[in-house]
Amino acid sequence: MNKILIIIGREFTTRVKKKSFLITTIAVPLLFVAFYAFLMWMMLKKDTQDRQIAVVNASPIEKPLEKINNTDFVYTDEAVTQEESADYLKKNEYYAVLWIPANVMEEADITINSFSQIPPELEGDIRSQLRNKIENIKKVAVIAETNLPDLEEKLEATKTPVRIRTLKLSETGEAKETSSAIASGIGFVAGMAIYMFIFLYASVVMRGVIEEKTNRIIEVLVSSVKPFQFLMGKIVGVASVGLVQFLIWIVIGLVSVIALQSAFMPNIDMESLRSATDLATMAQTNNLDIEQLEIVKNIAQTIDPSYIVSFLASFVFFFLAGYLLYASMFAAIGAAVDNETDSQQFMTPLTIVLIAALYIGIAAMRNPETSIVYWASFIPFTSPVVMLVRMAFGVPTWELLLSAALLIAAFVFFTWLSAKIYRVGILMYGKKPSWKELYKWLKY
Repeated sequence: MNKILIIIGREFTTRVKKKSFLITTIAVPLLFVAFYAFLMWMMLKKDTQDRQIAVVNASPIEKPLEKINNTDFVYTDEAVTQEESADYLKKNEYYAVLWIPANVMEEADITINSFSQIPPELEGDIRSQLRNKIENIKKVAVIAETNLPDLEEKLEATKTPVRIRTLKLSETGEAKETSSAIASGIGFVAGMAIYMFIFLYASVVMRGVIEEKTNRIIEVLVSSVKPFQFLMGKIVGVASVGLVQFLIWIVIGLVSVIALQSAFMPNIDMESLRSATDLATMAQTNNLDIEQLEIVKNIAQTIDPSYIVSFLASFVFFFLAGYLLYASMFAAIGAAVDNETDSQQFMTPLTIVLIAALYIGIAAMRNPETSIVYWASFIPFTSPVVMLVRMAFGVPTWELLLSAALLIAAFVFFTWLSAKIYRVGILMYGKKPSWKELYKWLKY
């Protein structure tokens, strides 16, 4: 046990002292935070670009378009054709020319010519404003024909907004409001992270074994430690590096979330928001769109402190257990080959299984109750990814414990098998192994 701890300490300190570790640990999460902060800023930022759009209006509607944010619509009496639009824009310095046809009431097809690509938000606002104008005119015509003055109010009264509240029941019967979309999104992101971390850190173990085998360092090491001890020390050492890196990322992530909330929604108290009923007033007070506030409320209700603690604990367990399972096999591959090129034939099946787990996790977002998703959450090769996605929708405790037990048992079994390959292959040079050769090593 002492020797395993020494190897773990060596692997941990060697990798933590590298500049690449510090850069990856600090720079990567900060880049992600900066990227998402930029996205939030862009989404919340209003269009302030001054534009003038010339309108050639052949329709019976007087001024069908009015000012949208900083975009003004200038109606012209000139008969500008589309062939003349380029010269017209250069001469008058308009942003675009817009044509509204005479039959717009029957077929609302409008054309916009511009030297720049029209922003999708502006295009949507133009479409929405023109549609509302046409619909209002048609409503007035229908009311006049039916001779029912209050028809518009009656039609308006038939509009019924439908809001679905999803309440997840705990085993004690307590109901908590959640959002299925947000829960599935969190599960998928966690599953994707597990997939990336397992592949990344397991590959580090394999490359480390290949490097030590190529440099003949392993010949010195195995003279004082057993191959199994060296295998376990390397796997656990790299796992500890990954765990420290992950915990640092959690701290940076939590601090960043608090900072982003303070920057974009400084006056919103999350506890008050979870139980808020009058979102319209809160949105007006904080100068936010009510749709944006509803999204934030759904996130606040779904991700409460107890959910964060349980989910992070499950994430850490499945990350470590899944990594240990795959790292033991990747280490055996590294011991069996002399270079990374030769490792591809053995890595391909494991890579396919990991990718399959990711795609099953995507399928679980749409329907977490299918048989393939259910069984994949117990199969050790796929459960680290799939079970995390399922957890977001609620999983019985016994299923979670069974999946964890099977994953641990698989790790112990495959570590034992990998050690048999490791002890033979680690000192084997100059021979390209095959699957048949590996099977012989297992029987030694």
